[in-house]
Amino acid sequence: MLRLRTSLRSPSPLAALRNHPRPRRTYAGAAPHKKQQDPWQQFEAVQKEHARILQVVQFKVALARQTFDEVRFDSRARAHSTFLTGAQHSDAPKSDTRLSKLLKNSGPLTRAWQRWLTVHKSLDENRALLALPDLKELAEDEQSTLLADLSALLTRDFPALLVPPPSTGAMSALIELKAGVGGSESSLFCADLLRMYTRYAHARGWAPAVVSANASEQGGFKDAILEITGAGAYEALRAESGVHRVQRVPATESSGRVHTSTVAAVVLPLSEDAEAEKEDDLFNMDDVRIEVMRARGAGGQHVNKTESAVRLTHVPTGITVSMQDERSQHQNRRRAFQVLRARLMDQKLIREQAERRAARRNLVRTADRSEKIRTYNYPQDRVTDHRVGKLNTTWGSVMEGDALEDIVLALKERQRLDALEEVLAEAEEMAAEMS
Repeated sequence: MLRLRTSLRSPSPLAALRNHPRPRRTYAGAAPHKKQQDPWQQFEAVQKEHARILQVVQFKVALARQTFDEVRFDSRARAHSTFLTGAQHSDAPKSDTRLSKLLKNSGPLTRAWQRWLTVHKSLDENRALLALPDLKELAEDEQSTLLADLSALLTRDFPALLVPPPSTGAMSALIELKAGVGGSESSLFCADLLRMYTRYAHARGWAPAVVSANASEQGGFKDAILEITGAGAYEALRAESGVHRVQRVPATESSGRVHTSTVAAVVLPLSEDAEAEKEDDLFNMDDVRIEVMRARGAGGQHVNKTESAVRLTHVPTGITVSMQDERSQHQNRRRAFQVLRARLMDQKLIREQAERRAARRNLVRTADRSEKIRTYNYPQDRVTDHRVGKLNTTWGSVMEGDALEDIVLALKERQRLDALEEVLAEAEEMAAEMS
């Protein structure tokens, strides 16, 4: 049996983080169940596989308690100084703010760790009952329950608490599609993807709406913007950003030769309508140039009669958004600000991620949106996502939106593992610097 030290003041977490060899990178769960396998062997296999997670939890809880003690001592010292001198410290609330933030971030993890220690203690006490014939069967059942609790903490609770929930977790999504290589076939594929995401959104209970679509003369769309309103839409679809490649025989190809075409997709976090023009850390209204003009289109009683089209330019970044599909200037302005805010928020998220990686000197290259992420092979009736490998999906089931969920779930699991790996590596580097 592997006995863990229960003292959080022990320096062992630092040493373990620094010296522990990294196992293969997977945190999916326990080893496959085998008949008659000893429960302790199952648990120890899980604990070995998740050793890094356990050591990082120990380190973070110990660090949080140490910081808590320091902040509490600082607060008491300031209060004592104020009592003796009568002087008011202008920065006194800073300690309270640090303390509140610390308790908010570390509280759930500390409670989970305390449960680990409690269950582990109960497990040690239960082992003594195994030697008593009258209580052996009952003790074995209790042992299995306790070991299952520890395994759940390692494989489910600790990883979930180590990775903070994203700030964009409840946001809707804006999907920008732009035809690339392939001419008219690329425009047709752009329309296919627009339909695929629309059907997928309906299946998830979200509300899809086409914000704008620039039709191609040969059919399909040169570019299009799809708004998907619903909690969690952005988190589910954000991995769709990248280049989608289709391989199929165009209707105009007489020789039956397979052509390759591409469409670039960008998925952006979407704010609420009421917040679209609200000034905050994303932009100042003074930095946005607003232009109005007559709409261009195929005709109609409103086209070219009123200046309903709107173009926004964010001067510091050079981002330009044009909108003319709505009937009024007010509606086009609102839509344009939504798109502008989404693009600026997307840039901010990318910048923050890059800063976090640079801060811990992580040289692992992030995914590039110019990279090919998925291939839709029509002749072979196969769809391959190049980040998660070939899945048991067919062209038709994916394009109808039905099997897209399988790809989305596989990508979300990959993102979860990436985020967990980043947290573990960051904690290990911090431990190395503190040692």
